[in-house]
Amino acid sequence: MIIIQIAGGLGNQMQQYAMARKLIKLGKEVRLDLSWFKKEKQKNVLAPRNFELAYFVNLPYLECTDADRDRFLNRTKFQKAIGKLIPSKNKVFTESKMYHPEVFDFDDKYLQGFFLCQKYYDDIMPELQQLFRFPIHIYTEQQLKNADIINEMEERPSVSVHIRRGDYLDAENAALFGNIATDEYYDAAMKYFLDKNPDTHFYIFTNDTDYARQKYSDTDRYTIVDWNTGKYSLLDMELMSHCQGNICANSTFSLWGARLNQRPDKIMVRTLKMRNNQEVTTALMHEYWPGWVLIDENGNEV
Repeated sequence: MIIIQIAGGLGNQMQQYAMARKLIKLGKEVRLDLSWFKKEKQKNVLAPRNFELAYFVNLPYLECTDADRDRFLNRTKFQKAIGKLIPSKNKVFTESKMYHPEVFDFDDKYLQGFFLCQKYYDDIMPELQQLFRFPIHIYTEQQLKNADIINEMEERPSVSVHIRRGDYLDAENAALFGNIATDEYYDAAMKYFLDKNPDTHFYIFTNDTDYARQKYSDTDRYTIVDWNTGKYSLLDMELMSHCQGNICANSTFSLWGARLNQRPDKIMVRTLKMRNNQEVTTALMHEYWPGWVLIDENGNEV
């Protein structure tokens, strides 16, 4: 049995789930560990989260039992020592780099990580696009608004732009995530689409709407999307998936907005790196993210 810990925000949960589906495709028995979301554990989490995979409609998964989890995590000192001496005997695997091909050979392991890399499950993306089914907004007015804007996105040259500020401006997060999705990045990404079609309309998704309304005030060129909130924030991801193009922040939320895009003419743009403590090379990033346009923090396509 393989158990995958589900943790973090929605985008990370979707990646962990995608890894589970990939391993199931390879014939593995896979269970999800949801214990990270228990109240007693969330008390010690800097940014408390909910199990948001449950917001999708009828998403299939099997949860591990406490006994299943304890078999991997509650090990004796002797067993842990053996695991350190002989890595193949270690029952817990923790992600430490962008891509670990060895995970596909595991049969009896507890996996911890975010598994961001597109290469892990790029081949099953059509299946994932069908599995992640979005709910209907509880309020009819917002649901009709979403339906109208989807039709609009489908009928015009449309590009989603995700700008994550808010928590990314906090000192602790800024050191790790700041100066990556820069103004230069967004300017270059928008120019990339405008060069293809000067009539491109940009739909701005952000957690700082005051900033967006000031910077992107031309309503003929930009639409600020701000009505999907709380539990229904994930409907922004659905809207992103209907645009012809997707400009992503260094945020897993918008990466999934692009990944779930089923348009045959879609163009996906992302930052070269996700974190400031992450070493990247252009060649590897193109291998790990096939089909994506990569733009660095200086606005250079690489």
